[in-house]
Amino acid sequence: MKRRDILKGTLAAGAALALPTRLFASAATGTPRDRILFDIARRELARAGSAIWKHDIVGIADFGLHSAKPRFHFVNLERGEVQSHHVSHGTGSDPQHDGWLKQFSNTEGSNATSRGAYVTWEWYTGRYGTSVRLGGLDQSNEAALRRYIVMHHADYAETSHLDRWGRLGRSNGCFAMGTDQFQEALLHLSGGRLLFADSLGLEEDGSIQPVPELAMIDRRPLDFGTGAVASAF
Repeated sequence: MKRRDILKGTLAAGAALALPTRLFASAATGTPRDRILFDIARRELARAGSAIWKHDIVGIADFGLHSAKPRFHFVNLERGEVQSHHVSHGTGSDPQHDGWLKQFSNTEGSNATSRGAYVTWEWYTGRYGTSVRLGGLDQSNEAALRRYIVMHHADYAETSHLDRWGRLGRSNGCFAMGTDQFQEALLHLSGGRLLFADSLGLEEDGSIQPVPELAMIDRRPLDFGTGAVASAF
């Protein structure tokens, strides 16, 4: 069986979990990728349970794509819409600095991106100005708060950087975005919503980008049985 078929089959099973009817806006339109993103969003909301306070919009960061591609997706379940933007990954996930994430890590000091579900918390003012705190909901990212993994804007995530270098710069493991795109995140993704990060490799036509060279990543979906630790939040 092809990896694409495994992914789609798992997503379909996850989407069958019960959620309020109003979340199931029509996803018949849009690209094949968008329809898969809707299934992922529903699956991860169900897995996160009561840790998530607002279920209208889910952020999905697909680190299986090159950083030159818009791989941070705002999945609006009420409107049946997807908007896609750029996002940086961590230096520890891409030591070659070629734009491809090679590995995830939850280790403090790794400067790497972590895989898993996050709850977005409040705004605060930090090194990069207004930022959004994140709480890790999986064993693979439970150190997010201790590691100061947040959402923020950065010059190295601007389109001007991408135009010059052909890739975004790297963060210390945070979800860094260009200024305009980060404003969208502040408006639509903060305040108790779900952010999910993984190496999906979803192209617009629904095909799966092959795992990049030197990568040490596992694309199997996170286990429903050992997923969200909602009771901790």
